[in-house]
Amino acid sequence: MVGLTGGIGAGKSTVAAMLAARGAVVIDADRIARQVVEPGEPALAQLVERFGPGILAPDGTLDRPALAAVAFASEDARRDLEAITHPAIGAEFLRQVAEAPPDAIVVHDVPLLAESRRGFEYAAVIVVEAPLDVRLERLAARGVDPDDARRRIAMQASDEERRRLATFVVDNSGDLAHLEAQVDAIWRELQARARAAAPG
Repeated sequence: MVGLTGGIGAGKSTVAAMLAARGAVVIDADRIARQVVEPGEPALAQLVERFGPGILAPDGTLDRPALAAVAFASEDARRDLEAITHPAIGAEFLRQVAEAPPDAIVVHDVPLLAESRRGFEYAAVIVVEAPLDVRLERLAARGVDPDDARRRIAMQASDEERRRLATFVVDNSGDLAHLEAQVDAIWRELQARARAAAPG
């Protein structure tokens, strides 16, 4: 299992797509977190039972800002939120890992890996980095307000904190060819490690 992380705007999703194109099985933590609270999922019903129908949008989907307003109002409420969502996320993650071929290189795409201190043991951690001005430029191109972008970046772990976890650091300040070359080198190393760890 390989961890993949990086700050907002660093280009982690691009690296995840490149790894998937090379044959990695990418498990997206954010996607799982969204899946487990879709209409019809047990976790959504539990959230409604705990926090009330006010957390639902008119179409029955989860109204995330409404949930955040009540779930982060107190420490107890936040713990209740985590007690409902974390087991559901963990179960779906394990299901996806179990579905991967036994010889697959599984990459766990976790935006807040440094912040969450998840209990998973990774054989390697890939950290994607880019200078602040480049990240702000990318976020502006996505329509994110510059002040909001700076606030989000400030709330996340620093480059130094992420680097402490890193087996590989990807510099995503250049062009795609520069990025592809780094991903190629990392992929070759991951394949070599997988072969070395394979039984027999």
